[in-house]
Formats: sequence, structure tokens, C-alpha cells
Amino acid sequence: MKKKILVTGGAGFLGSHLCEKLLQYGHDVICADNLFTGSKENILHLMDNPYFEFLRHDITFPLFVEVDEIYNLACPASPIHYQYDPVQTTKTSVHGAINMLGLAKRTKAKILQASTSEVYGDPAVHPQTENYFGNVNPVGPRSCYDEGKRCAETLFFDYYREHKLRVKVARIFNTYGPRMHPNDGRVVSNFIVQALQNNNITIYGEGNQTRSFCYVDNLIDGLIKLMETNDDVTGPVNIGNPNEFTIKELAEQIIEMTHSTSKLVYKSLPENDPVRRQPDITLANKILGWEPTIELEEGLTHTINYFSEISSSQNLDVKPERFEKYFQKSVSESA
Repeated sequence: MKKKILVTGGAGFLGSHLCEKLLQYGHDVICADNLFTGSKENILHLMDNPYFEFLRHDITFPLFVEVDEIYNLACPASPIHYQYDPVQTTKTSVHGAINMLGLAKRTKAKILQASTSEVYGDPAVHPQTENYFGNVNPVGPRSCYDEGKRCAETLFFDYYREHKLRVKVARIFNTYGPRMHPNDGRVVSNFIVQALQNNNITIYGEGNQTRSFCYVDNLIDGLIKLMETNDDVTGPVNIGNPNEFTIKELAEQIIEMTHSTSKLVYKSLPENDPVRRQPDITLANKILGWEPTIELEEGLTHTINYFSEISSSQNLDVKPERFEKYFQKSVSESA
């Protein structure tokens, strides 16, 4: 059945892939994005589709549209971007959630919140299951994102209990793939760009901290499966790849795959950077029948090819001036 679906943050990395997939499924898609970190280039190939509509809109302000489903993905996810204006980051998570939940309440739409593995903070439990409450610093430089997403989850479940809204909460773990911003400070994009240019690859700490990397196509499949489940399945549900790699292993694999002459250089670890991050996806497998199918080498091949293609038309060293001082501060991976 054709549905009218709103995707907030739809011009971003994840949002553009989600819009594309929903259109392939035959739905009518409204993409809302204020283009703070999203880009029209990510959705240019969708503009001619008669069932796709782009709205330049900031969800900290109410939005009045008629929809059947809402995917709330709007929020900067890279430390560089969310630390640039931490108050606005918190407002996007909190005010944005309130506005989208209000829209869902008015239109009786089903709504999915793109939460994050950052709600677990620097976890004392490994791997992380959905019933773990986390180890989060509420006053640190990452708190605007971590606590903003935690508050958004609170709002979703309060609207579920108080107003009987049909809500879904997905906790997204580290995701990578084409359309990542080349200079957003996340490890996969950072390492690939540095390797392609034969520059030194920056490792923060000793490189022993671990992450679990999920290819974007698998992640989008998980979000859609969660949205399509029965209304009594609310989550939160971890969506990510449980295969764990150290940051150093990732760097070495990218150097090998790009045939780069890059060397590893080491710098101090950013404040509150999680030491380990690995999802337990037992619940996703049980209730969604979902698990990732694209392993790291295959996903990196697609991602390296993407960055190789754009490097011929863009200067990958170009950084937006407003973010420049943050590029050396914080480079750990976020969902």
C-alpha cells in the first residue's frame, strides 16, 4: 500500500538512503532538512521523481503536513557538527522530538526515532543490550548529543504511554557508506580520505578502542523492518553490526585496500570517547528477522569507490570554515 512518509534529516547521509529506498518501495516521500549537515547533492537524483518532495525546514519549529509515517532522523551525528552548536543540537533532539510527536499525534501517524548507541555512553557492559541504562557524562562536551537523544527516547515513550502513539525507537550503531561527508570527523570517512591522499592517518589513543561498523544498506533495511513491525513492538532495538574491530585494525585495512603509502600517527584520545562499542542484536534478529549481511571489506570497497569518485570533482581538504576548529578536536565515530 502506498503511504505518505516524512523523513526528517532526509538530505543527510542516512536520510538520503532511506528516502531512496522508500521511493523504490513505491511510497510518497517528503524529505525535510535544514541543510545544516545535509546536502542537496545527496538527493539531487531524487528530485525528478514525482513522488518525492523536498522541504527546507528546521524541526525545532512545528511542521504541518499530512503523513502516514514519520522517520525522525534530523540531528547532526558527527562530534564536529554537534559540538559546533551544542545548544542547537540539544534543541534539535528535544524540541524536534516534541514537534514530530505532536505531528504524529495530530495525523495519527506511526513514528520512528533514530536514536543512537551513544545513549550507552562509555559502556560498562559489553556488548550492549537494550536493557542496559548506559554510562553517560551529562555535563561533558558530547552530552548535547548523548543526553539529547536520551531525552528524545523519554519523550517517545511518554507519548506512547500517555497518548497511545505508535512509536518505534532504533538505537543506531556506527554506520558507514557512500554519501558520508568527507570531512565530518568520523573514523571511516577520515581514514579513507587520508589514505586516498597518502596523508598520515590519525589514530586517537593507542587505537585499541573498538567499534562495530554497519554498512548503510543493512542499516536502512533494519529501520524499515522496525517501522513495519506490529504496533506493540516499540523498541528500543539495537541496529548495527556486531562484528568488532579496533580502530587500528580499521586503519590498516583501509591502507591495504587503497594501496596507500599513509603512515599511522597517534594523538591523545578525546574526552569521553567510548573505549568499546558493540551491539547485541539478539532482539533485532528475534523480532525483525534482521541481521547485517554486508561485511566490512565489501562495504569499505563501495565506500572507497565513492570517495575516489568525488575526489576528482571536489577538494577533499576543503572544510566548512565554521567547523574548522573542531576538526582536530573530536574524531570518534558516532551513529
